[in-house]
Amino acid sequence: MKKHFRHLIAALALVLPVAAFANSEGPALEKAPINVKDVESLQRGAQIFNNYCLSCHSASYMRYNRLQDLALSETQIKDNLMFATDKIGDTMAVSMDKKEAKDWFGATPPDLTVIARSRGADYLYGYMRGFYRDESRPTGWNNQVFDKVGMPHILWEWQGEQRLETVKNKEGHEEHKLVLVKPGSLTKLENGKADTSEYDKRAADLVNYMVYMSEPSQVKREQIGYVVILFLALVMFPLAYFLKKEYWKDVH
Repeated sequence: MKKHFRHLIAALALVLPVAAFANSEGPALEKAPINVKDVESLQRGAQIFNNYCLSCHSASYMRYNRLQDLALSETQIKDNLMFATDKIGDTMAVSMDKKEAKDWFGATPPDLTVIARSRGADYLYGYMRGFYRDESRPTGWNNQVFDKVGMPHILWEWQGEQRLETVKNKEGHEEHKLVLVKPGSLTKLENGKADTSEYDKRAADLVNYMVYMSEPSQVKREQIGYVVILFLALVMFPLAYFLKKEYWKDVH
């Protein structure tokens, strides 16, 4: 027993420094405002995803007709969200040639069906808000969350242009901060200063949809789970209790 305990302590001693190092890398991720029960947000996110992301990325495990779960009719889906196929039962395949995509971006754009499950909503939310101008990059863009990213900022006209500047915090330590230098079409001016709050809402809608897309049945699964728990509590538990009471009555 002591030997196993020592092995466990040794394993933790190796893992903890690695975890601490991983947490220290990159900027702190802000909590993504995700609510997969917000149907309007999911509809807006689906529109952004299908109009912009599907140009290069695929979602090969998601079918167009699944969008009917978001209160969209078949006609609405065909007229507004389908550009690469004419069959509503098809998967969301990318129209771009993979070889050409690799030549242009240096790597084939990944499938995004379950990217929210592999990367996490907070990462995606930070990524969509973390683009900044970097003339040293082939696309002219870099990302605070994904350094040396090959993807250009496809929504830059909405967000505007940001620059990564080095500033000193209250403790006097240097840190990198994104500063908006050219407002986008969604940017509002408050107190004479531009902000990206409107764009952040669009980014949240997009990430919200990607979280939904990674597991479209999660809302229904949770609803079924509540029904099952309620059934167990109101039906099975009393039944088991009275059965136990009847079985043990002669013993007690």
